[in-house]
Amino acid sequence: MPEQHTSRRLDQPRLGRRRFELDPDGFARLSERVARYLGTGRFLAIQTVVVVVWIGLNLVAWRIRWDPYPFILLNLAFSTQAAYSAPLILLAQNRQDDRDRIALEEDRRRAERTKADTEYLARELAALRIAVGELATRDYLRGELDRLTATLQAAVDGQPPARDRDRSRRAGRSAAVD
Repeated sequence: MPEQHTSRRLDQPRLGRRRFELDPDGFARLSERVARYLGTGRFLAIQTVVVVVWIGLNLVAWRIRWDPYPFILLNLAFSTQAAYSAPLILLAQNRQDDRDRIALEEDRRRAERTKADTEYLARELAALRIAVGELATRDYLRGELDRLTATLQAAVDGQPPARDRDRSRRAGRSAAVD
């Protein structure tokens, strides 16, 4: 049986190789929690106690020399804290910016829908006003009924209708003027 040559090809990825992958959303949530905690009074109180104890130990126990260069280790701890907290706070702010952007887009869409609805209602209201303007009003109907009643009463009394009387009077005036 020939010996099988197992050379690796460079143009194909290795199978089964595990990489360290981090869930970006999970890490963003963790960074938000840390950033929120860094901004609390509890964190500031704990940090203040740690700093006071550290300074007290450096002042009282200088013979033990647990910190050979006083306050340098404290400075290193603060630098490390700042090096980690600043990016975590920026990650939390970016995540908040993303949420704000999504909320703004939703507000914008809602405002557009509200505007469209308002414009539609304004057009409907204008159409109703026009339609109402074309309707007979109560005063108009009363006037027409009064004229019709007068015409009928004149017909019953044997007089010519009011329109004919008005025309004959106008005709008489115009003949008199000529």
